[in-house]
This record gives sequence, structure tokens and C-alpha cells, in this order.
Amino acid sequence: MPKYDIVHFEALGEEAKHLEEETVKEQKKNNLPQDLEYLITPDTVQDFMEKNPGVALPDLITTKTHSRLPEDYLSGTKKSIVTRSAGYDHFEHLVDAANFASLREYCVDAVAQTVIKFLYAAAGVLNHYTENTRTFERNKSLSFMELTSDKVATVFGVGKIGKKTHDLLAGNGLTVQGVDVRQDELGSLYGPGVRFVSKEEAIKNSDIVVNTMNLTKIPQSRFFNVGYFSKEYLSQAKPGLIFINVTRGEIAPESGLLELYDKEIIGGIGLDIFTEENVFASVVRGQAPEKPDHAAAQELVERASNRSANIYVQPHQGFNSDVATVNKAHEAIKHIVSWYKNGKRHFDEQLPYYKS
Repeated sequence: MPKYDIVHFEALGEEAKHLEEETVKEQKKNNLPQDLEYLITPDTVQDFMEKNPGVALPDLITTKTHSRLPEDYLSGTKKSIVTRSAGYDHFEHLVDAANFASLREYCVDAVAQTVIKFLYAAAGVLNHYTENTRTFERNKSLSFMELTSDKVATVFGVGKIGKKTHDLLAGNGLTVQGVDVRQDELGSLYGPGVRFVSKEEAIKNSDIVVNTMNLTKIPQSRFFNVGYFSKEYLSQAKPGLIFINVTRGEIAPESGLLELYDKEIIGGIGLDIFTEENVFASVVRGQAPEKPDHAAAQELVERASNRSANIYVQPHQGFNSDVATVNKAHEAIKHIVSWYKNGKRHFDEQLPYYKS
């Protein structure tokens, strides 16, 4: 087997094709070596190593969220890893051991538009109206939520995706506010265009809550947000709250969401993500749930699928637009170009992005 300069793991379908195209494009610009040896594979790191025992991984690799780095890989020469995802919580704990970069731009529009898709479905009680169409029932329809300026939408995590979400919500006529621990820094960046409030104020005056925060699992970090949207916190909401989560399920445990939906405190739910998605995928395919959040998530999926509730779900596909797929490969290769430009020492932009 040849010795590779770079291996792209978990590259599937169109993404694999675009990684090839972007690499060739940068070689033509002389931004990458003409003799670059690279491999694009659908395998995770662990599956690849199992199939190819004894093969040494190169100092530069790209992965997605399902790959696990071998224990001995981070020893010796400092390695550089691009995670081809907007999220980076799966590598965050290794930030002192290697250079890590993620894709912070590629899916901004796609994820923000996914929020709006869920909002229109939940505010419009789409499942209810679709079911009524079976009998063409016109006299017993529920009223839907009209998006007007007296409705308040709060975006939690007003980074790149959050700011775009904020603007789309405002463009739909809502009064929009933001919650972010970086509000001082972001306030200087955005100016009066974003009104920041405390999380305590937000939960009491919001009609719609949207989570666009990156997951941070490090307890000592000021960004730590596992279980942020707890049952206790969301219980303070105005009855009928619409809750939308498009980043990580661990931020908003499903058991709390389901209980509050049944109590009619939450009136509509849109989820593009679930807690421990790898494990939950097995539950969806028939494995018995071992944790309360997986059981609750399974119930949410069932109700969404049979259209018995104002709940809308999808596997994590908010980043999968036609434009985002191309941008994903472009941004990944851009990091690689910067790595070569910097003498194979580091990326131009890498973790940690924010001060803890």
C-alpha cells in the first residue's frame, strides 16, 4: 500500500467527488503538491485500520464524527486533523495533543434554512392539517401560529449559523433576540442588529426557541452546555413553546422534551439531531433503548412518523443541501492548503476558536 500524504475518511457519495475536484483545482493553482498522494475512502479511521493492519496514518487526515483516532496516533510528530463537520465536540478534549480544524462556513445557510423548515412545519401544525386532508376535514382544524412581530423567537448560540438563523427569523416578521455567553464580543461584532438577553429572560418571553450552539462537553469550560435545555429550565416557558434543535441532542435531552410536550408546555418540536446519535441509530433500527433519552427520542420519532403530534424530525441532514455539499469539500481543502502554506505546522484557523 502506498504511503499517503493525506487520507480523507468517511467520504461518501457526492462529497467524495467534490473532495477530488477541489484537490485537483488547488494543484492546478500550485497551492498543493503536484505529486500529492491522497486517499478518499468511505471507511471510518477504525474500520480502515482494521482492514489495513500495520499501515501508518499520515500526519494530516480529515474525518467526520464517527471516526475514532488510534491511541498511539497522537504520539510523536504533532498531527493535524480536519473534522469535516461544523461541530467539533468529538475532538475537543484532544486540542492540546494535535492541530484541529473544523468547517465553520460550509453549512451556515443550509442549517439556518433547516430551522425555518421546522418552524413553518411546527407553527403551521403541518401534521394536523395533513391528517385532516385524509377526510378533507375543514371545520375542526386547530389554529396555526402566524409569524408576526408580537411573537418572540430566541436564538441560543449566535455564531455564524445562529446569526444567519436570527436574520431569517427576523425576515419572517418575528421579533428576534439572542442568548450567548459571548454576548459582549458578539455585541461589538453585530452592533444593534442583534439584541442579547439573559437565558432567564429568554425562557419567560419566548414563543420560539432555537438551539444553534456547538456542543461543549468540557465541564470547566464557560461554554459547557450538556443538558443546557433541561426539563427544569424549559418548564418555565410560556405554554405552547416551539422548540427547535439543529446542532447536538445532548444539549436538549429528549426525555425532558417529551414530558413537557405531553404537559402542553411545549407545543411543537423540530429536531435534526439526537442524543448519542450513533447509539440512537441502532435503537431506530430495532435495538432496545438502554437510556431514558433514547426511549424518549424513539417515541418522538414514532409520533412524528405517524403524524399524531406536532413533532418533526429527520436524521442529521441540515448540512446536506446541494450548495453545502460543494462548500464542505471546498472548505476542507482550504484548510489543507493553509497547512502546506504554514510548513505543515498548523492551520490558519484551528481550535480553540474561543477563549475559555
